[in-house]
Amino acid sequence: MGERVGYERTHLLIMPATYRHIKRALFGRPLPSERLEHERLNKKTALAVLSSDAISSVAYATDQILFVLGGAIGIAAVSYVLPISAIIVGLLVLVGLSYRQTVFAYPGGGGSYTVAKENLGVIPGLVAAAALLTDYILTVAVSISGGVAAITSAYPALVPHTVLLCSLSIILLATVNLRGVRESGAAFSLPTYAFIVMMLVLLGAGAFRYWTGLDLAPIAEAFKVDPVSARSSGGSSALTGFALFYLLLRGFAEGCAAMTGTEAISNGVMAFKAPAQRNAAITLGWMVAILALFFLGVSSLAQHYRVMPTAHETVLSILGHHILGNGPLYFALQYTTFAVLVLAANTAFADFPRLAGILANDRFMPRQLAARGDRLAFSNGIVLLALLAWLLVWLFRGDTNSLVPLYAIGVFVCFTLSQAGMVVHWRAARSDGWRWKAVLNGVGAVATGLVSVIQIVTKFASGGWIIAVIIPLIIAVLWGIHRHYVAFSEDIRFVGQSPITPLHHTVIVPVNGITKATAGALVYATAISDEVVAVYIEVDQRDTEHVVTERDAWDIGVPLVVVPSPYRSILKPLVEYVENLRMVTPGELVTVVVPEIVPRRWWEHLLHNKTALYIRTAFLFKANVVVTAIPYLVGHSYRLRDLIDHDEDLDVVTAGQTDAA
Repeated sequence: MGERVGYERTHLLIMPATYRHIKRALFGRPLPSERLEHERLNKKTALAVLSSDAISSVAYATDQILFVLGGAIGIAAVSYVLPISAIIVGLLVLVGLSYRQTVFAYPGGGGSYTVAKENLGVIPGLVAAAALLTDYILTVAVSISGGVAAITSAYPALVPHTVLLCSLSIILLATVNLRGVRESGAAFSLPTYAFIVMMLVLLGAGAFRYWTGLDLAPIAEAFKVDPVSARSSGGSSALTGFALFYLLLRGFAEGCAAMTGTEAISNGVMAFKAPAQRNAAITLGWMVAILALFFLGVSSLAQHYRVMPTAHETVLSILGHHILGNGPLYFALQYTTFAVLVLAANTAFADFPRLAGILANDRFMPRQLAARGDRLAFSNGIVLLALLAWLLVWLFRGDTNSLVPLYAIGVFVCFTLSQAGMVVHWRAARSDGWRWKAVLNGVGAVATGLVSVIQIVTKFASGGWIIAVIIPLIIAVLWGIHRHYVAFSEDIRFVGQSPITPLHHTVIVPVNGITKATAGALVYATAISDEVVAVYIEVDQRDTEHVVTERDAWDIGVPLVVVPSPYRSILKPLVEYVENLRMVTPGELVTVVVPEIVPRRWWEHLLHNKTALYIRTAFLFKANVVVTAIPYLVGHSYRLRDLIDHDEDLDVVTAGQTDAA
């Protein structure tokens, strides 16, 4: 009685060698805990892993500014793109300097969450955590959607398959990250540095043509097209006063997507090799310099060549066509852009699981997220992020322009809380130079706070309201989880040192016939208690007579109780019998020993029922009831007669119990 299909059986018995080989091929061999130090990153690898999000944003940040402005003022928008980009770069440098101080002040990582929680309180910390978690999910969705857009720009026939390409990219990223931090860094370094090289080639070639006067014609004239915004084919260039100011604010808010990922290094200081703080600070400086150069370079070329993105082609693609031609260099630019945008999501795969682990240790997220997997990565966090990002891509059909308005709102909230927290930190620490450090963080907090307000106001109608709703919901969930863990800890806390009083113990063995599995379960039952009862649920009276006859012939001294089931249910009569037994004897401890037959082959599991699983589930919430499954592996040579005569051999029958639990 009571065969079932369980995960642990699948793991241990269903093609175990094949399962292990597939798992090792995909994720590699398990690593011991002492290997954790060797899994840390050097500066060059960390730049690829933790900075790809920020660096790759140059592929869409200029586009977003032009989309907003071009929809209202047409081609005149290119006149404003470089000044707006310069302001954003100035803000980037300010935030970079601030996070450099955070790296040295908080070497344990955690970034905005840790700084806000320790200096401003739990609620501001949760606001920062919720904003970061939201931003990381959006990072994966936006980066992968933007990367796929780079490919579909070169191959328009792939546009209908956008969601499929995004899904495959998410699966690939999750799989590589499950192999461990160091292996993912090695895999992602080459595409990131290839993109950096191609961007230098593009900017260098564009600057050379500009300074030498080889190409002074705007792209619109060169290609005989009328470049207009994909969001609007019309618009007026005569906007003045408040309308123009508000429009420029919107363009600025969209362009601030270039700053996403800036906090990743301060969140992941623990991922660096020693000296971790120094290496993290140097890598942060590299990232800010590269991002500033590329963002200003692309915006400068877009302004010079009067480039406007379209619904199916990005600014980088248009510039690549014009500057590099239609040959191998153009396609190399597009391929590396696709690669780095997809890999930019790796920043989130590196930091989301780590932040989730910190929150789990603080009892604000499920504790499973704090556990490291076989490869010393936070495997549960990686899988959770992949699922959430895929859901977002599916909902928005992989459209970057629909996702970006949701983007960057949360990250500026984090910037503000982190820098405000650092001001409090410096005032309390009063270490050398604390005044100028506090001033720097204070200026940064005010600046990013203003940007946060601009982000929320200008993006609210175009989708920003979703983030304004989601962040409070996430905070409520985090706080609810924390309350559960606090209450749970209080409920299970044992106070005092009173002696343990033994309970009266009865063992129930559900049987449906006299089989080898039944015999093994009864052997185990008689070893743990002197009061053992075999219970048969009567569905058909003719079968009952046969079971009773077999039991009498066996005559093992264990009483058999027949419980009628007029409605042919197995579970309900068994549960009622156990409940009645506990009511007769208050404090009764009942163990239900369930015989469980495990077939030889994986497909044979499909031919048997799951009664053992149902019985275990039925008693899950019953006090003083223990359910133990005794597996019988079909094909194994159990000598039941010897087991019944010699209890010391009992471990042969119960060998699978630890794994089954």
